[in-house]
Amino acid sequence: MSPKHPDTITDRESETKSRRPGRPPFPRELVLAAADALFADADAPKSVSMDDIAAAAGVGKATLFRAFGSRDGLLDALFAARAAPLRAELERPDSPLGPKAPPLDRILALFDELVSFKFNNPHLTAAREVSGMLQAPDYVWMHTTLRSLIEQTDSAAAESADYVAHVLLGGLRVDVIDELLASGRSRDDIRRDVAVLVRSVLAPAQ
Repeated sequence: MSPKHPDTITDRESETKSRRPGRPPFPRELVLAAADALFADADAPKSVSMDDIAAAAGVGKATLFRAFGSRDGLLDALFAARAAPLRAELERPDSPLGPKAPPLDRILALFDELVSFKFNNPHLTAAREVSGMLQAPDYVWMHTTLRSLIEQTDSAAAESADYVAHVLLGGLRVDVIDELLASGRSRDDIRRDVAVLVRSVLAPAQ
């Protein structure tokens, strides 16, 4: 467990100070940054507790639970912050992921971004996946977005878009990616492998 932060305050102090004139509100960004650093340094994602995060951020644990609801809620907040640029790209008209691009091109671009996200955020992904990723808001958003795009393709998979979306996203699990990297596949190899899979599954129906 991480050592107690020298500036840790009690829950009562956290809430009292946040209500004082001129005092900043609950330090959400500081807490997220502290949690991010703890997960990045941890050998096992499960080892990072809310006690550790509260101590590192200098807030009371009960205050932390009130702000995020649970450990998974805090992880979901971290994911939401990291995924915000990707969501914006899907809405930007001139983006390769944007609504003006053909559905298959958007899916390929989306998966390339998702693979990069997994490469750049392995600690967060691992931490959330071990506690049930399918219920995470960002996974629900990714699955819903992908299902809608698959339904717009000319592939046979369009009739089973809900299931196919789950299967394709399952191939991006961080433990799968870690295994591929350990076997000698490079990041570029994996990105190409993912594109080959997506194209083969979503090829136009004959």
